[in-house]
Amino acid sequence: MLFRPAFVAPTRGRFAPTPSGYLHLGNAVNFVLTWLLVRRTGGTLHLRIDDLDRARLRPAYLANIFHTLDWLGLDYDTGPRDPADFEQHYSQRHYLASYQNLLEQLRHQPGLVYACTCSRTDVLALAPDGRYPGTCRHRGLSLDTPGAAWRVHVPDEAVVSFTDGWQGQVMVALGQALGDFVIRKKDGAPAYQIGSVVDDLRLGTTLIVRGADLLPSTAAQLWLAQHLPATAAFNATRIQFLHHALLPGPDGQKLSKSQQQPLERGVLAQAAGPQVVYQAVAQLLGLPLEASSSLGALQQSWLQKSAPAAP
Repeated sequence: MLFRPAFVAPTRGRFAPTPSGYLHLGNAVNFVLTWLLVRRTGGTLHLRIDDLDRARLRPAYLANIFHTLDWLGLDYDTGPRDPADFEQHYSQRHYLASYQNLLEQLRHQPGLVYACTCSRTDVLALAPDGRYPGTCRHRGLSLDTPGAAWRVHVPDEAVVSFTDGWQGQVMVALGQALGDFVIRKKDGAPAYQIGSVVDDLRLGTTLIVRGADLLPSTAAQLWLAQHLPATAAFNATRIQFLHHALLPGPDGQKLSKSQQQPLERGVLAQAAGPQVVYQAVAQLLGLPLEASSSLGALQQSWLQKSAPAAP
């Protein structure tokens, strides 16, 4: 199913990379798709860099985000213009009070949040697929237990459904796909799901473009947001979601920052130009090969394909 943005109002979209590694081809494709979709609707784009995990941030990874956007020829309307501007004005550490406020509200929801002292090794020993087996769910540990993470109790039968711009009608069995996920890490820092929901509400985001592998994360955020009036606006009625197909790596598996080939490091540094990205986008959108000659050609070809049929 192909998203048809001609039928929606101007959108507020965002690039939302994480500076935990050099960006790969899949990240670049997501950037271009997001740009095409937002510009097609006459909307606005924000650059949001998710740096809650400061331990994995490296200056080279942060700079790589700006280099990649420039290399691809993609503009955006709001957000940091360079690493220094990001650190001074846009880092998520400037919004920690907002994340903590949401965590405090969630902890007071009866039966929703519990403390967990399990390590990743503990989880994998019981659940090789990484889905938390609920070890601490009924232990009754205090949320103030030193070194404990906070998890939310997701019922085993929990299902989240919404209409996706690429996948169509989606039903995610959240209890089976993700289980009781972490909302506060052992060091007290808010987890990704918290930061993402708070930031998208703060920015007024109305279009979220992600890879299909993040469907469980989207379901988790929608499920979590419904538990508080303050986050009720994070829903699939106000926000349009699009989860595009993934690009396989050379081994047939999904691309990841931790398994990059040299070609993918530092703005795909060894590529002759961004056409390698435009070509991948054209393939995803079913556009002819010649559409990948430039960003302008790609945009024009897709505008023609996605235009509403004449009555």
